[in-house]
Amino acid sequence: WESNFEAVAYGNKCLVRAPFHPTSDAFAMEIVIEPKMSFGTGHHETTSLMAEWILDENMQNKAVLDMGCGTGLLAIIAAKMGATPVVAIDNDPSAYENTMENIIRNHCPDIKVQLGDSSLLGHDTYDVIIANITRNILLQDMAKYVSVLHGEGKLLLSGFFEADKEEMVLNAEKLGLEYLGEKTKKGWLALCFKKKLPY
Repeated sequence: WESNFEAVAYGNKCLVRAPFHPTSDAFAMEIVIEPKMSFGTGHHETTSLMAEWILDENMQNKAVLDMGCGTGLLAIIAAKMGATPVVAIDNDPSAYENTMENIIRNHCPDIKVQLGDSSLLGHDTYDVIIANITRNILLQDMAKYVSVLHGEGKLLLSGFFEADKEEMVLNAEKLGLEYLGEKTKKGWLALCFKKKLPY
């Protein structure tokens, strides 16, 4: 199966490859992800959309939360772009273990990895929150994300279809978020929000 597992390139900004792929000097950033059972090797459309959002952002010294981190790929991209601190959370023990392995493999030991869900979120706030999960979990936990989102922070959501956009945007607006934009790929959707500033 390894021969059918291709590396993923995001322009010339980032190459995501497995340990058995050759290295390349053609990219500003190279990330090695061991493909196991965890979601987030960069092949799925929603992971790809979220990676594109992050790569387009200025992440320098931003506090980042990656909810449903899977392999840890998105947290690793953020950390390599200068984000700090970076927290990665997943409720799947295999994803937790895979993320721990991948942060070591990619020399990002400062990423804090936690096993659990949104109940782990406390008083720390974040400049960027990445949540690539499922529609129902996002709707359930969005208020919690907003509660730990810094006043000028951005919330990036994916894991759902274009048909879910209206419901996601309405729910976000009820929580005081402002829609900033979207990216789509093969029917999948990623949305970007920020907190509405008081007048």
